[in-house]
Amino acid sequence: MDYQENYQENKEDYINPRLKSEDNELDKSLRPKFFSDFIGQEKIVENLKVFIDSAKKRNQPLDHVILSGPPGLGKTCLAEIIANELGVNFKITSGPAIERAGDLAAILTNLEKFDVLFIDEMHRLNRVIEEILYPAMEDFKLDIIIGKGPSARSIRIDIAPFTIIGATTRIGLIAPPLRDRFGVNLRLDYYDIESIKKIIIRSAKILNLDIDDEGANAIAQRSRGTPRIANRLLKRVRDYALISGDGKITEKIAKQSLQKLDIDTMGLDVIDKKILTTIIHKFNGGPVGVGTIAVSIGEEIDTIEDVYEPYLLQLGFIKRTPKGRVATALAYKHLNINMPLGLFDLNNLNNLNNSLNSKNNIENNGQKPKLF
Repeated sequence: MDYQENYQENKEDYINPRLKSEDNELDKSLRPKFFSDFIGQEKIVENLKVFIDSAKKRNQPLDHVILSGPPGLGKTCLAEIIANELGVNFKITSGPAIERAGDLAAILTNLEKFDVLFIDEMHRLNRVIEEILYPAMEDFKLDIIIGKGPSARSIRIDIAPFTIIGATTRIGLIAPPLRDRFGVNLRLDYYDIESIKKIIIRSAKILNLDIDDEGANAIAQRSRGTPRIANRLLKRVRDYALISGDGKITEKIAKQSLQKLDIDTMGLDVIDKKILTTIIHKFNGGPVGVGTIAVSIGEEIDTIEDVYEPYLLQLGFIKRTPKGRVATALAYKHLNINMPLGLFDLNNLNNLNNSLNSKNNIENNGQKPKLF
């Protein structure tokens, strides 16, 4: 892959909320350590404070917590804050990393009293591992099988009381018996523009960047309600501000920078627009299956469903139907594409027909025929 191809690939990946290697160092420096520094998700934070204070007063471990929601919203950050607020150690692993029962046993036996074990991508845990977790989560006991064949025997080991915090983008894939063992189930949602703006200003202060309110607002509007994307865009706008300006991030610099990155005013990038235009131009606005869309634009189905589709659904640009995805009138308007009059009229006609027939059924006990 040459430089130009690599540059184009990176341009299209700025709004991908999944964690990238370049985000690791940035996340560590910008990640808040306590609730007092955390911005947004007010109801979740308020509830967590109550649960944590109660656990401290009872001198018991916090109930196991599961955090769900789209990537980049702060699940890992919240888990670390919980450990800091409890004043305990924070151990981190991921579902795919725990391959064998011995891996889990090594982790659990090394936990100290009331420690927090954070398991990212909880939905990718092996089913065998889940079975071992059940008694560990409920009774703080670990069942281990020693030996093989007829001489194999099971022993039960006591482990220190601890708290598991699981994070997942697909809570429906977690087995119900495991999901039911979490006492606290919280779902993170996208942030509003004002919260994202505050996060950008806070991050700019930590990075010693000069930014005004208008510049922060311009970036916030294009951040798809996701702090990770906001911080990533802030870095790229900083680069343009240093090269094309005097280093200060203003509204003009921010808009020019993001325009060069092919990110429009609603935060849509090349792939988002490709999804919408594919539905509109190749499939007459839909309905069309997500598998067909994925093949048409050369993306994975999981990427479309996890990364791009949630935000397009939130904006109301597409809708899910039993037959597939359909582009809405808002999508046509945003892309400045004329919506086919025949389709528009037919939809309105059907709605009017249903409305009038419902009224006739109420007034005349269904005696009048359909008007259309």
